[in-house]
Amino acid sequence: MPTSHLLSVPMLSEHFTLRVPSAIRIAQIEYMKRKDEVDEINTAIGNVTLPIHPAMKERMFNLDNPDSPFQEGVVKYTSTVGRAETIRAFLQIIAASGFSTEKLYTQVTDGGSMAIELALLGVCGPAGSGEKPLLVIDSVYANYSLIAQRLGRKIVSVSRRLREDGTFSLPDYAEIENTITEHKPGALLVIPYDNPTGQFTDQETMCMLAALCVKHDLWMISDEAYREMYYLDEAPASIWGVTDNRVPGIEGRRISIESASKVWNACGLRIGALVTDSQEFHQKSVAEYTLNLCPNAIGQYIFGALAHVSHQGLRMWFKEQREYYRPLLSEVRSDFLKRLPGIIVSNPEASIYSVVDVRNVAKPGFDAEQFIMYCAQEGKVRVNGKDTTLLVAPMAGFYSTGSLQFPQWKTQMRIAYVETPDKMKRVPYIFSELFRQYETRRQ
Repeated sequence: MPTSHLLSVPMLSEHFTLRVPSAIRIAQIEYMKRKDEVDEINTAIGNVTLPIHPAMKERMFNLDNPDSPFQEGVVKYTSTVGRAETIRAFLQIIAASGFSTEKLYTQVTDGGSMAIELALLGVCGPAGSGEKPLLVIDSVYANYSLIAQRLGRKIVSVSRRLREDGTFSLPDYAEIENTITEHKPGALLVIPYDNPTGQFTDQETMCMLAALCVKHDLWMISDEAYREMYYLDEAPASIWGVTDNRVPGIEGRRISIESASKVWNACGLRIGALVTDSQEFHQKSVAEYTLNLCPNAIGQYIFGALAHVSHQGLRMWFKEQREYYRPLLSEVRSDFLKRLPGIIVSNPEASIYSVVDVRNVAKPGFDAEQFIMYCAQEGKVRVNGKDTTLLVAPMAGFYSTGSLQFPQWKTQMRIAYVETPDKMKRVPYIFSELFRQYETRRQ
């Protein structure tokens, strides 16, 4: 038999061949290849290091207590829709923010990302057809574009721009409406407490966007993984605050993405939910999810503890999270502006992210992805007697294809406020030193 035949291997699919790691993971993957001893501060991924809610922690440490379904060491499937207690927990949380949960249907999922996948399957046209795409406001959480690619669904976008003062512009409604008319999307996605920009979308704006959804017969999806994490003198915003009383016709087309990852500091629990006021959407989504059998059973039980926490207790938790993040975001932003005059850092309005833009301080030709690779692969700064580097995410991964015509992503990076306060306060210094090293090397 010819040697060449013995050495041949099957070809990968086109999808696998073209796949590259997500923007939020690429820096860590490259850093792990290093051979030198260098500590890292990882702000590339929203991997929160704070402890989970005490009620959840108690269950996690006592899985064999008499009330636990796991006391005998048996871990069975749950129903596909999720445990009744876990469903109550998600509804209890929405109600604690002051929104009615009457006639809402909840499906527990393996993390918010799985809820996103189900939502796209439910609102977009057939795979590969380009029909009924998802309309997003760029920049947008990277997983939306990647999941859409995986499913063969299309995304179209309108873009916001980062202004010199750190605020973001929103596209005007004429532009949004023109995009709807041209592309005929199946749904509009809004992230009120935005990832990656940190922009806050107030309730009035939510209602104005909802009116467009009614006018053009779209579903409205709101990703509320960071609900209650806002730092302005505003009331919380939610799709569940958009009712027929305010926007006639909106009810029956509302969907929210929920998650245990961020407000509840339980990223690795992989528990999320898809909530809707459409019974048909809910039933079909659960039918689709029967292929997955059920969400994480142990994760559901741990998160389900929140079903027994009062609204007042949940609000106290919300307040504690805001009081932790608000001064940290403000202090880090101020230090960035001091250390690199001319740098643009987005205002901390909501969520746990800042966008850093070096367009005014970098030499021509700067590429954020190449800078990030430099930091991950070889860059280092001496901090407290240790060589240290910084991992951040390139904003290129947060812009959908339609917005890549704008060069803004070339100089932008996202920073997640997920390391300890002590480490986060070192970020501006380390970033500025690595940036100067890289620019000197480019020169």
